[in-house]
Amino acid sequence: MRFDYTPKGVCSRRISFDIDNGIISNVKFEGGCNGNLKAVSKLVDGKEAREIAELLCGNQCGIKGTSCADQLAKAIFSALEAEKKTE
Repeated sequence: MRFDYTPKGVCSRRISFDIDNGIISNVKFEGGCNGNLKAVSKLVDGKEAREIAELLCGNQCGIKGTSCADQLAKAIFSALEAEKKTE
């Protein structure tokens, strides 16, 4: 299932990824710190979504109170809920 998320309070404008049977892949960030977000995308590819979300949840960028990684965690939690509803 392809999932799109609009992050709040960060530089990236959109996060999209595939989630199938709890595994995350093909993570793409639109906007934000290009090099860092490409690295995050590579690091999480093929990993268990809940584990990734729990690891990244609460990560902050400066004084924003959130970060692109934290927003990815929120997106993953939302996607897991949506995936559960389709079962």
